[in-house]
Amino acid sequence: MKQKLFISVAIILCLVLGGVSARDAAEEREKKKLPMQELRAFAEIFGRIKQDYVEPVDDRKLLEYAIRGMLSGLDPHSSYLDADEFKELQVGTSGEFGGLGIEVGMENGFVKVISPIDDTPAQKAGVKAGDLIIRLDDHPIKGLGLDEAVKLMRGLPGSTVTLTIVRDEVEKPIKIEIERAVIKVASVKGRMLEEGFGYLRISHFQSRTTEDMLKQLSKLKQQSAGQLKGLILDLRNNPGGVLNGAVAVSDAFLGEGIIVYTQGRNKDSRINFSAAPDDVLAGAPLVVLVNGGSASASEIVAGALQDHKRAIIMGSQTFGKGSVQTIIPVNRHSGIKLTTARYFTPSGRSIQAEGITPDIPLANVKIASVEQPKVGRLKESDLTGHLDNGTAGSKGKTGSGKRNGNSKNGAPLIEKDYQLNEALNLLKGLYILQNKDEG
Repeated sequence: MKQKLFISVAIILCLVLGGVSARDAAEEREKKKLPMQELRAFAEIFGRIKQDYVEPVDDRKLLEYAIRGMLSGLDPHSSYLDADEFKELQVGTSGEFGGLGIEVGMENGFVKVISPIDDTPAQKAGVKAGDLIIRLDDHPIKGLGLDEAVKLMRGLPGSTVTLTIVRDEVEKPIKIEIERAVIKVASVKGRMLEEGFGYLRISHFQSRTTEDMLKQLSKLKQQSAGQLKGLILDLRNNPGGVLNGAVAVSDAFLGEGIIVYTQGRNKDSRINFSAAPDDVLAGAPLVVLVNGGSASASEIVAGALQDHKRAIIMGSQTFGKGSVQTIIPVNRHSGIKLTTARYFTPSGRSIQAEGITPDIPLANVKIASVEQPKVGRLKESDLTGHLDNGTAGSKGKTGSGKRNGNSKNGAPLIEKDYQLNEALNLLKGLYILQNKDEG
């Protein structure tokens, strides 16, 4: 019985590996001989489960579990995709999907939040990049695969789930209740910060991100007499997304050169993505904001613009997700997501497990106003008999009172977003320097 089972399992594995062996030459097959001792152990465990497990288990289910385990053991991003998961993957790249609105990975057996997506239930509830989710309602995360944990987070819109989270700066685990919703991600937002200085926020790279970004840029240019003095591109907490979106966004600001290239074991895995002529900003200064929640596609953009010296990168070290996942159909109903290569920036830097180091590091701090004393300092204008300014109509003028960011609610930009305020100050300095050099 065991011998027959071993032979059956060996035949199945040989068929699975046969496609790889057929592509390679005879010497490659020599290197990849099947390890017979491990196959016997697999067959033994398969038989034990069939015979002794507390409940009967279908052979197909056991083999699917084995495939899932085999892929999840490789790295946090390789996985098996059944029909539902494959469909959800396609829907996610189009910009509408169900859930909480967080990009997640695995770390030490727990679900780690790479970043919450803008304007989603998770972000509104206070979930932060770097949070470790240890429980979902009454279900401990330890021991679950990433796919299983993601399924627990999904549910009908309007239903709730309670996340138990461990956060670095908090001593005890915290609980956050979130109401599920259909997530519709508007991946690009824009506004003017000051006259001539624009701001673009890309929260996620989707199939239509570049088109949306160009539309936003066109609106900003119209508000600035046809040309911007400078632009801030905000990629903070951008977990990535579609590779082509990242390449096209980078291409919009570059006139030539490699944007990113991939390299894997397969000789055909080297793929170069290059920029076409034309810079949508016509050389105007560009500052890119990143942080620890900036991953994958957003790191490609930051790395390309940094290597070509097209932008100043500000913020904190990025996440470091620099691997390529390829969707490989297994049959009509399922497939696998397999890591097949690494991303490299134009200068040859690997993003994987390193991330992008900003040109100018910025702490994530909060600035608050200090209450002014009731009695202010004595000024010349307070002295009895002081001389007039000497300019007609100058009486009572004390300055324009304009503040960075043109805040609608009266709070200065530095209080609302310190990092964005610093980026704007740098952008204005670059604009002044650029025009001085040209003059």
